[in-house]
Amino acid sequence: MSDIAQKSSLAGHGGWVTCVAFTPDGGILASASDDQTIKLWDVTAGSERATLKGHTGNVSRISFSTNGETLASASDDQTVKLWDVSSQQLKATLKGHAGQVYCVQFSPDAATVASGGHDASVHLWDVASGQPKATLKGHTSFVYSLAFSPDGKRLATGSFDRTIKLWDLSSSSLETTLPGTGSFAWSLEFSPDQQKLAAGCDTVQIWNLVDQSMAHLMGHQDWICSVNFSPNGKTLLTSSHDKTARLWDVSARKEIATFRGGHEGHPGSVLYAVFSPDGRTVATAGADRKIGLWDVPLAVGS
Repeated sequence: MSDIAQKSSLAGHGGWVTCVAFTPDGGILASASDDQTIKLWDVTAGSERATLKGHTGNVSRISFSTNGETLASASDDQTVKLWDVSSQQLKATLKGHAGQVYCVQFSPDAATVASGGHDASVHLWDVASGQPKATLKGHTSFVYSLAFSPDGKRLATGSFDRTIKLWDLSSSSLETTLPGTGSFAWSLEFSPDQQKLAAGCDTVQIWNLVDQSMAHLMGHQDWICSVNFSPNGKTLLTSSHDKTARLWDVSARKEIATFRGGHEGHPGSVLYAVFSPDGRTVATAGADRKIGLWDVPLAVGS
């Protein structure tokens, strides 16, 4: 196990940085913040390109469409907003949640946006029209996390009711509730081969979706804020309130590297971490109002 040193940091937000996301080509990094804004950064130059303003509450999550043309954002102001990346203008505001919106993600075909929130519901939105397509109901408390399967046929959702549910999107119906989660899932992601589901709870959980068995990855000292698979699915990236982000060998269920706070890293909670599309860079979002950029060894990330 080794420590990875921070390459550079980006500063400019006036509040916690709650989420970061790369465009599919890796050229732009977006960051969301409690300061009610979203920033777009030029990754190569390490400079700010734009600030997107329009939300009137904390921005909790962001997601790029797979073509990189649109950015979706979820906010405590009870809305989801869609932004045109090239013009940096607001395209649409999606209203339907009766409370804060905690999570948002584009479908793999970029035709649908899913959002979850305080009202315990999951909304599916048609991107072209901005109109609701379906509402998934079954959770009994706040929905904090969601993830589309890579083929776009399933949606996983995690809730304060301590369950993870899988939904069949062809019929907008509940497929199954994973047994024995036992904790809140703050973050979810499918593996590229769709055989596994990672959940960030009080520990890192790896679910085998074939037989619904689950394994814990132990090492973090506090709640897990985010989970993200490498492009090849062999490595899992996690972030935590314990001031670290970590890399794990998925098959061996073993920690292989730590992005550690301190002089070069985040001195507080690491609220989100994500791989670049080529797997060579990790971006982290911190409660210190900064974004960290870290080099990843080729054998680990790609």
